[in-house]
Amino acid sequence: MIFHETSLVDAKLIELQMRGDSRGFFARTMCKDEFKAQGMDLDYVQQNMSVSAHRGTLRGMHYQLAPNAEAKLIRCVRGAIVDIIVDLRPGSASFLKHEAFELNEDNKHELYVPRGFAHGFQTLTDNVEVTYLVSGYYTPAAERGLRYNDPKLGISWPLEVTTLSDKDAAWPLIDDSSRIEI
Repeated sequence: MIFHETSLVDAKLIELQMRGDSRGFFARTMCKDEFKAQGMDLDYVQQNMSVSAHRGTLRGMHYQLAPNAEAKLIRCVRGAIVDIIVDLRPGSASFLKHEAFELNEDNKHELYVPRGFAHGFQTLTDNVEVTYLVSGYYTPAAERGLRYNDPKLGISWPLEVTTLSDKDAAWPLIDDSSRIEI
């Protein structure tokens, strides 16, 4: 695996090193020792899968409060997405900044999202499948989110949003008087 720094502190884009022959290829997608060497010393406790039928579907921007905060390792195994993460750690040099990454079945890139980040994605194709490892158990009482179109964040999604859950549409906007819980 090749670990690429991003503009957001501690987040990494991971390029798989594929070894191929006439049968296809083999690639490691996670190695505890390699991750630890990159400062990502985690135990993943859950693997989740998301399937979206239609291009333009938006899922996010999700995170969980401490002590249930999650780090995630995200990969798109079918179709294509733009994955956007936002740093919510108040002491971070990249606090409230975001970055977008295209993950798709062809580039096979993975995105490491540290604890204290909100995460969401939009499908760029129909029939998208995303899988992600999570370092914490899903805890409904700790679930929070940011509004995908919050002007304070200034996120520019690549497509018109065609499908969005009621919950994701209802996350509160950030205003100068509100404090983001993490």
